Amino acid sequence: MDQRNFHPESLMMTHGYKPELSEGAIKCPIFQTSTFVFKSAEEGKSFFQVAYGKREKEPNEELGLIYSRLNNPDLQILEERLCLWDQAEECAVFESGMSAISTVMLEFLRPGDVLLYSKPVYGGTDHFINKVLPQYGINGIGFTSSQSLEEITEMVKSKGAEDKVKMVFVETPANPTNTLFDLEVCRMVADQHSRNEDKVIVCVDNTYMGPLWQHPLAHGADLVVYSATKYIGGHSDLIAGAVLGNVSLMKRVRTLRTFLGNMTGPWTGWLLMRSLETLKVRMTKQAENAEKVAGFLQNHPKVEKVYYLGNLMPGDPQYAVFKKQMTSAGAMLSFDIVGGEKEAFSFLNNLKLIKLAVSLGSTESLVEHPATMTHSDVSEEDRNLLGISEKLVRISIGVEHYSDIIWDIEQALAIDI
Repeated sequence: MDQRNFHPESLMMTHGYKPELSEGAIKCPIFQTSTFVFKSAEEGKSFFQVAYGKREKEPNEELGLIYSRLNNPDLQILEERLCLWDQAEECAVFESGMSAISTVMLEFLRPGDVLLYSKPVYGGTDHFINKVLPQYGINGIGFTSSQSLEEITEMVKSKGAEDKVKMVFVETPANPTNTLFDLEVCRMVADQHSRNEDKVIVCVDNTYMGPLWQHPLAHGADLVVYSATKYIGGHSDLIAGAVLGNVSLMKRVRTLRTFLGNMTGPWTGWLLMRSLETLKVRMTKQAENAEKVAGFLQNHPKVEKVYYLGNLMPGDPQYAVFKKQMTSAGAMLSFDIVGGEKEAFSFLNNLKLIKLAVSLGSTESLVEHPATMTHSDVSEEDRNLLGISEKLVRISIGVEHYSDIIWDIEQALAIDI
């Protein structure tokens, strides 16, 4: 194996795991334990020195196991495998996507700081930025994909925040509109507001694309966050999050995770390792299905507009971003139904195969109404500005046979109200 660089999907079954340490078990067992026994007091001292940053780990030294709030074999192996997709130096897994996002923001932002963030973002993220962070003296300034580098710079200047920006948080594609943001532009915005060693962090929520279809670290991001509940977990049976980046930034993220205590548990870690083995197969099938579903919706008389990356055309600035940053149109699509909330609800209520539920990226197709569900707490002004209207429906395409998904959509749209 030393003579070949295997693809990530080939390594998801074995990377980081030594069967000889677990009685030869082909799969990593669930290490359902809170604490680990030291061979000696000297060993315990050595492990804690590394864990608390009192000394650097020696070359080829493996991180000693101490306590499952700090480290656990299931989490450690999972984190090593997640790094392969994004070619990250380190990863830390969390109890949820929101715990990953909130930990990053709390670690790199302080009272008086300003967070620049893309609009729209997931409703929970929007709530944390606009309702929670201001209670700690941290304010957010939102920008849209239609704003240029110069316009964003001028907006920040007009708000007197030139020296206060400490992080640029980007969700691309944006939930629920599939709007794209150019990560290289976001990097330039961050660099404009960096001062000497005080570097502005670019953090990207890559949940919509999963680890397969977009790699933000290669486009200037410092950190990548995921709701691992979605494509990484992929089976609607766990809640988890992840953060990835370089060693120096991840040391800060991991340290705060240790003392907030919001790491995920070994059972969830084991489930995520199981899911990683089929991640590429699942996501590839979902993307293939989404292309066919989008094609059907595009020509339906009861559909006003389809928000699907595969529909972008050359000449559109969004198309250029898509081709630069992504390898697939993904499996998320939204559409405006002719009418409003009444027509949207009728469609949702008459589906038979597709499940009416929030979340995304799972094996089953899921549908929801963003304006009254996931994004109901977003300000009405922003919902109107960003196109999160009463007629907007969001669908996460699963692995069912595409013809069955289309049949279900067709019959639900055919019902007159």
